[in-house]
Amino acid sequence: MTRDFRELGKRLSNWGRWDRDGVRDQRGTTNLLTPERVAAAAGLVRDGRIFDLGIPFGRGGPQPGGGRINPMILVSETGADQNYPGAFHYADDYVFMPLQSASQWDGLAHVFYDDQLYNGFPASSVSPHGTTANSIEHQAKGIAGRGVLVDVARHRGVEWLEAGEVITPAELDAAMAAQGVALRGGDILLVRTGWRRKFLVESDAAAFMAGEPGLGLDCCEWLHEHEVAAVCSDNWAIEVLPGELPDEQLPVHMVLIRDMGMTLGEILDFEELSADCAEDGRYDFFLTAPPIKFQRALGSPINPLAIK
Repeated sequence: MTRDFRELGKRLSNWGRWDRDGVRDQRGTTNLLTPERVAAAAGLVRDGRIFDLGIPFGRGGPQPGGGRINPMILVSETGADQNYPGAFHYADDYVFMPLQSASQWDGLAHVFYDDQLYNGFPASSVSPHGTTANSIEHQAKGIAGRGVLVDVARHRGVEWLEAGEVITPAELDAAMAAQGVALRGGDILLVRTGWRRKFLVESDAAAFMAGEPGLGLDCCEWLHEHEVAAVCSDNWAIEVLPGELPDEQLPVHMVLIRDMGMTLGEILDFEELSADCAEDGRYDFFLTAPPIKFQRALGSPINPLAIK
């Protein structure tokens, strides 16, 4: 296992790779979602079955409070005390929430180290007014293409992996071989650890957030070699926690987001999709997961759709 995440990040860096005509790239690996690859992925839709991969946004979510809370619906109009001509009344509402409290994309300004964001932008680009570099709005064309589910929990024969259990490149390869699916350049990888199932069974937000199984640091190179466009998981941070480097917090995040420019999808629900993939033997599908165009935002809520 690689111990020096800085050396690894430097070796896997995509800084400058997609710069054009003096304009610095702010999209990162989603540049791998070329029109040709998106068109090919659309051919995976055979019967139009849709699987929604977003968890419900509401007070029953996985956030225990503190740094983030679950979304809150605030009803501003109920129809009471309204006096319009005729029969008309209406209801209206607001949402108050951290943008990354439920199913969401981590934007490329979300994580940094050594005072630099992805592609060399200064960390000072992020201020109380948002970020002037690598905002989630740069993904506004949508993140869509061939999705590939790797069902690690099913491959191990367990309901869910335990917190602190590391998923290695060899295990990803073995699970895909057992599923009969292979990655292609520009794919969106979905990794099922069973952590969402754990929450559905136990309804314990504190336990859900206390740690998690997930990708180890060696998976960064594997993702780079396979030219993965984005990676998603049913846990809340993609990577294993407690992590593999005792003195570093979220080193996989630092390499994937800051160095490789990879957008991460977190807290997704693969339960219905995984059962269907196991039944029909098809682990690839068309995936569409556009962010909301929040200006200067560090992430965005999403409701990804897998379509077969």
